[in-house]
Amino acid sequence: MKKAAEKGAISGLSKNALTVLEKRYLKRDTTGKTLETPADMFRRVATTIAQADLRFNDKADVKTLSDKFYDLMTHFEFLPNSPTLMNAGRELGQLSACFVLPVGDSMEEIFESVKHTALIHKSGGGTGFSFARLRPANDVVMSTTGISSGPLSFMKVFDVATETIKQGGTRRGANMAILRVDHPDIMDFIMCKADQRHLNNFNISVGITEDFMKAVDTDSDYTLINPRDKKPAGTQNARKVFSRIVKQAWENGEPGIIFLDRLNKHNPTPHIGEIESTNPCGEQPLLPYESCNLGSINLGKLVIHGRVNWERLKEVVHLAVHFLDNVIEVNNYPLEQIDQMTRSNRKIGLGVMGWADMLIALGIAYNSEEAVELGGQVMKFIDDEAKVASRALAKTRGAFPNFKGSIYDRPGAEPIRNATVTTIAPTGTISIIANASSGVEPLFAVSYVRQVMDKNILVEVNPHFERIAKAEGFYSQELMERIAEHGTVHGIDEVPEGVRELFVTAHDITPEEHVYMQAAFQKYTDNAVSKTVNFPNHATMDDVEKVYRLAYETNCKGVTIYRDGSRDEQVLSTGKKEEPKVAAPAPVYEDKRSVKRERPKALKGWTYQMQTGCGPLYITINEDASGLFEVFTTMGKAGGCAASQCEAIGRMVSLAWRSGVQARSVVKQLLGISCHSPSGFGDNKVLSCSDAVAKAIQSHLTITGHADVVETAVFDKGACPECGGVVEHEGGCAVCRVCGYSECA
Repeated sequence: MKKAAEKGAISGLSKNALTVLEKRYLKRDTTGKTLETPADMFRRVATTIAQADLRFNDKADVKTLSDKFYDLMTHFEFLPNSPTLMNAGRELGQLSACFVLPVGDSMEEIFESVKHTALIHKSGGGTGFSFARLRPANDVVMSTTGISSGPLSFMKVFDVATETIKQGGTRRGANMAILRVDHPDIMDFIMCKADQRHLNNFNISVGITEDFMKAVDTDSDYTLINPRDKKPAGTQNARKVFSRIVKQAWENGEPGIIFLDRLNKHNPTPHIGEIESTNPCGEQPLLPYESCNLGSINLGKLVIHGRVNWERLKEVVHLAVHFLDNVIEVNNYPLEQIDQMTRSNRKIGLGVMGWADMLIALGIAYNSEEAVELGGQVMKFIDDEAKVASRALAKTRGAFPNFKGSIYDRPGAEPIRNATVTTIAPTGTISIIANASSGVEPLFAVSYVRQVMDKNILVEVNPHFERIAKAEGFYSQELMERIAEHGTVHGIDEVPEGVRELFVTAHDITPEEHVYMQAAFQKYTDNAVSKTVNFPNHATMDDVEKVYRLAYETNCKGVTIYRDGSRDEQVLSTGKKEEPKVAAPAPVYEDKRSVKRERPKALKGWTYQMQTGCGPLYITINEDASGLFEVFTTMGKAGGCAASQCEAIGRMVSLAWRSGVQARSVVKQLLGISCHSPSGFGDNKVLSCSDAVAKAIQSHLTITGHADVVETAVFDKGACPECGGVVEHEGGCAVCRVCGYSECA
């Protein structure tokens, strides 16, 4: 009866939330059968986290505390980061989302870090690295009298290692790579993801220094430093480097920038070490071997009678700080060094989601001065109360062990339990569970078109907008479809002006307004703020540079930008766009006749060997006088399901070509299809037999001089590769709002 009652108590779980929970969070048996309900999951988490109180008081009322935690989560006022929901009370027991590992300048240190990375990814965490300790490429290696291959070559090692780890089947590997702007290899680093087929398991950011920014302002040179001996290793023109960063970010969204000196200015424990890197989405600066435990308050649930419910917000903050400090106690850390460092500093990161929802409930436009002012007021309240709560815990549990010598260690100062208390993280899938807007981002779209895998078109509508539209009498399915074509209500006359002003989306507001909102929250956040500054496709490089400079001037700790459609191929967007104009392919690869070509007696052909998970696959591509004509496949392991499927693929491709279908269309359909048994790594990775056929055709087009006919299909963070749902960009990452897929988690 209790289980049924608890299940019924969870109201407000959307269809998407249930999909995400069932697919990624709930316990399953070895056959994939779900073993718990959402209520069971929240009870499991609440009970496990509450148990930590017994470590400080053997008479603690754990049952009452567990009920409070359960109510907090099931009313969606607060949710911890995904690993806590997934793993609390389960065998794995790893509850942290983010870690930073050191990468030392020796082969032993580098591969020790690779091993540690694999263990962290296996446990469900993401990792951040600074590669600034590594000597530059072509530098001397005294132990072997050879030369160094440099940071970029070792980044590829980490990338391949990440590719092989599936994070327990629930979370994907994600990395952040940071290189200081004064490293001799900085220009190569800035360009390392220009080819979007490489380093796809990394976000990259340049570590900017104050001296560099001053040199940018004066258009002067700055000194590069060899990390091997800390001696000058040449100079670079600062403006030239800055322009290259801007150009690359304009082209594909990376690199981001991190203001390293600013991070260390707010480092609470400088006596313990220097901050070199952040977690994968950039909002959590950490010392080497540190982890952070994150959670977010749903601001959309904290509005009552048209005002902020400050009283309840205070209660939620205090409960959330208690919850997160308990997480540190019951966490099962993947490495002893991480266990020791995390417990010594006890950093937590309490943030928010549902900020856009709160503004809508209050009738305040996101892109208004009132919204920016309120953002600062809300975050100051949360940060102040979080520190009050942390100091209260310190009275019974003690200050964090590294308190002496920290920035808090001043005459007459009260002890504090946690070295940091606030972080604005990307809320990704937990905001889907809570049916809330993500982090401090504006709405992604009021209504959008979602193309699912069977090519059906569905229209998704923001629930707040749908409710208002129905209440005010202007709702219709036709109108929702029109809005979905635009992605915004601006310019839609049927929508009242006041509603249009309230429901602004990420692309309705200016990039500068994005930065001002980020700065408002950053002012009262211990760590950093995860925020994506959206640009329209027509934005210029000067526009991007202005935002980078504005982020620096407004005391942000970093910034990530994304220009709409800046990747190779955008599958889904929130507005009707012109179809890209494609140059006509070479005549030899096109046949416009509607009838099927007859097979001549003799054809010329090429055979390609592709290694698949089912064995070697030999693919023969034949041409007639008009161009590509047929494909034959031979599986090295004769017979079986794989061989028959390959034969079927060959027959269908042959029929398509003989009927006038272009090569690019065939490749786009087959490329990227995956199966349970992929083969190879990096550029040589073959996801399935279908993928192998596509890659063989692509190679053939290149070898025969027609590489311009087809392009590699690259997932552009536009549509989810798992379900076709809409994907939002936040903090350098992309999250599907339908199934919960995250490229960074």
